[in-house]
Amino acid sequence: MKKTLILAGVLGAFAMSAHAQSSVTLYGSLDAGIVYANNAGGHSLWAQGSGALSHNYFGLKGSEDLGGGLKAIFKLESGFNIGNGSFSESDTIFNRQAYVGLQSDQYGALTLGRQYDSMNQYLAPLSEAGAGFGNNLAGHPFDNDNFAQTFSIKNAVKYSSANYAGFQFGGMYGFSNQADGFANSRAWSAGASYSNGPLNVAAGYLQLNNSGTVGGNTSGAASADSNISARLQRSFGVGANYTYGPAQVGFVWSHSQIDGLQSLGSGGATLAGVSGLNLHMDNYEINGAYHLTPALAFIGSYTFTDGTVTGTGTGDQSPKWHTVVLGTDYSLSKRTDVYLAGVYQHASGSLGVNSAGQSLQNVAAINTLSPSSTNNQIAATIGLRHRF
Repeated sequence: MKKTLILAGVLGAFAMSAHAQSSVTLYGSLDAGIVYANNAGGHSLWAQGSGALSHNYFGLKGSEDLGGGLKAIFKLESGFNIGNGSFSESDTIFNRQAYVGLQSDQYGALTLGRQYDSMNQYLAPLSEAGAGFGNNLAGHPFDNDNFAQTFSIKNAVKYSSANYAGFQFGGMYGFSNQADGFANSRAWSAGASYSNGPLNVAAGYLQLNNSGTVGGNTSGAASADSNISARLQRSFGVGANYTYGPAQVGFVWSHSQIDGLQSLGSGGATLAGVSGLNLHMDNYEINGAYHLTPALAFIGSYTFTDGTVTGTGTGDQSPKWHTVVLGTDYSLSKRTDVYLAGVYQHASGSLGVNSAGQSLQNVAAINTLSPSSTNNQIAATIGLRHRF
């Protein structure tokens, strides 16, 4: 009740501000549908989906003109489950973004608060999960590179450059907020992109120290990753896409080094036998889209994820995942569309060890769903999406 009153007060205050100033905007995305999976935690699943393709969120953003091409800017953004109305992160209202800063037409923007990292800003939009159409089910296993926005960085200072003839760059540093542990649960990232007509290229880097619950600093910059908890995470990659008429094709490569694993999971369920291991993953993704008409689009992607596991005591392991995504989207208007999408993932190799020190079979784990009990998983969703 208290949380509801606080949220109502915040929205009410900004609603009055929006009435007085045209620079304050209420925005958001709503995505609901029906999801089927042939095996999620050992059982078939029929469920009302929340954000199968695009995250559900609402937010407030605004700016004030300070003169000379300088503006004060802010953003407050909250993710939630459209099925039951709960916040994406317990006891946190603005769990996606909450920042304030200055923006210059000539020099770019400097912002402070909770934000998405630079790799997610520049490189992820070239992937199937981070593209404008969006498809969270297409995220790489365990969203190991955060292209599907599993988490944002707390306590962050971020710089994003202006657009210099198609070239943009930026960087971020997330503080641990600990007096006696400066490097514990900190994060930093950098990225850049270049756009010239039909061609887009980008690169990015992200590092997290003691993410998740490692180190015990729950207020740290890197404490919000719900899929991976590890002593050290490094992700970097490059990508490009090209548009020709109604068609677009792209390629993205990302590499994730996850050392000192404490937990690894998907869809709220964790895998057994991975504690203390090191998991390195290379994601090779080819994606494409074709607009048959201005309203009707077809999308698809294939990702091969090649993994290496060390620290098992029984020799290195080589888990692999093949993920195929196909979908279609029909726009009813500029802001409302309906979609149909299917995903197939095949896993091979081994990942983790049991109590007897024996290798465990790798399992399929489509992003946002609980891992399969076998090495195959199929999922499909049909839904409605509205942006405002």
